[in-house]
Amino acid sequence: MLAYIVRRLFAVVVMLLVVTLVTLGIFFLIPKLTGSDPAAMFVGKQADPASIEGVRQKLGLDEPILVQFWQFVSGIFVGRDYVGGGDTIHCSAPCFGYSFRTEQDVWLMLVDRIPVTVSMVLGAAVLWLVMGVSTGVVSALRRGTMIDRAAMVTALAGVSLPIYFTAMLALLVFRIQLGWLDAKWVPITESLGSWFMGLVLPWVTLAFLYAAMYARLTRATMLEVLGEDYIRTARAKGLTEPVVLSKHAMRSTMTPILTIFGMDLGALIGGAILTETAFNLPGLGNAAFKAVSDRDLPLILAVTLITAAAVVVMNLVVDLLYAVIDPRVRLA
Repeated sequence: MLAYIVRRLFAVVVMLLVVTLVTLGIFFLIPKLTGSDPAAMFVGKQADPASIEGVRQKLGLDEPILVQFWQFVSGIFVGRDYVGGGDTIHCSAPCFGYSFRTEQDVWLMLVDRIPVTVSMVLGAAVLWLVMGVSTGVVSALRRGTMIDRAAMVTALAGVSLPIYFTAMLALLVFRIQLGWLDAKWVPITESLGSWFMGLVLPWVTLAFLYAAMYARLTRATMLEVLGEDYIRTARAKGLTEPVVLSKHAMRSTMTPILTIFGMDLGALIGGAILTETAFNLPGLGNAAFKAVSDRDLPLILAVTLITAAAVVVMNLVVDLLYAVIDPRVRLA
């Protein structure tokens, strides 16, 4: 098992380096090849060629892509100095560069947004996992009944409705008309109650979409598992139905659920753009939306890498949890 963990950790490091190299190429090499100079974005449309060249040298955009890659990766761990035009700008670790628009340290712009996104995603993940899996199991056990049909119709609505529609509907009903809940972000260190009340609507809105997908997947997987020979054998041995479901059926059912849960959680940690924008939450998704509008390449790059790192790390966690759920992985 230890050798497996070491191999997976090595694969994670290699994957993150490849993602970083590819992302740098997309954001800084391709624009130059297509005639859109990143240095000109930093300076502005009315800048003279000398100013553009000075910014290109200061940000290291005149270096080969592999040199830029090394400077960027090393800057994440040890910081980086931007030198050019007679001035020096120091970027402390972790350094993701400087914003084209605000000329601020990108990491300092994002560090306060990470708790917002993590709070929203983790709360919604608990809701959609509990609601989705439990609904799918009940539907599979009550196949063909009114409970099954009602649950699947609701799940179909959850999958079909755009998240910005459900977000606007939730705001209209619960905040504007009823005045029950607010959607304003308050740090948990300031007020636990305000923090909770400000995230209820984003939690429910985001969880409604994912719970619907998990319910449909759980139902389909559970129906397939309940038809396996080992389930019939367990029942023939006289095991009670709760034991058959918990010890045999649920273990096989949770394997695909765990796989997509790791992917979804990792991707959303990089920012639930539509949810954060709809509720005006100052998270990573909102920052990415504004960065795309402003063509702020370093900020987009940082959010992309944080998302990629979250997805890769969550996949590693999922691979390790397989050994807990499935004994065959431990034996292998």
